[in-house]
Amino acid sequence: MLLAIDIGNTTIGFAVMHKAGHIVSVAVIDTDAKLSKIKAVIAKILRAQAISKVVICSVVPKASKILEGILKKTVPVDIIGRDILVPIKNRYKNPKQVGQDRLVGAYGAMKIYGHPLIVVDLGTAITFDVISPKGEYLGGAIVPGIRLSAESLFLKTALLPHIEIKAPKNIIGKTTQESILSGLFYGYGSLCKGMIDLLSSRLSFPRKRESIKVVMTGGHTHLMKKFVSPKIRIIDEDLVFKGIYFLSSL
Repeated sequence: MLLAIDIGNTTIGFAVMHKAGHIVSVAVIDTDAKLSKIKAVIAKILRAQAISKVVICSVVPKASKILEGILKKTVPVDIIGRDILVPIKNRYKNPKQVGQDRLVGAYGAMKIYGHPLIVVDLGTAITFDVISPKGEYLGGAIVPGIRLSAESLFLKTALLPHIEIKAPKNIIGKTTQESILSGLFYGYGSLCKGMIDLLSSRLSFPRKRESIKVVMTGGHTHLMKKFVSPKIRIIDEDLVFKGIYFLSSL
């Protein structure tokens, strides 16, 4: 069994996976959870499954150091970017600036769905990553995520309320909460559609019939998917875990 760990700015995801890539179970905790809770989650996973290897993808160095310290006492641990390099041609001006989660998601999507493609990841930030017809990572775009935007409205305004993140019923809000939700979901849905069109138009195809695939992943995928249809037809909430699995066997 492989334990794939995805450490993001908001949450840490733990996926137990068979060698064939099948996900057996997933657990999610807050990245800033207390050490006792992190240890409890890891202990529960290790008791339930015969884990032979752990691979960590992280954008929070402090958290990855803590998890590695806990796990390496009982099972081998590899960290992507240090022990495992994502085998993709990186066309960023400074390749080290690209978060490992973006590379892992792009690599996993390319392995499963082919290329060219755009990966839209709805996390703490919403990232758009572009893979060329040649299978090269070209770069992309980053905007603040849904929850981050909602929190900014609450913290930086005097009268706007703290709201629960959920899909709006109507585009025309009849209360302040409904109006904020409409702006977030319909607004970000339109943003995603527009960015997909713009990014697609910048790609040059060696064959005229070639088309670009668009894959959506990340924590708010289940809430946002109807607001980006039909631009995004491929939904894969476990994309980073699958990318970690592919990298674990290199």
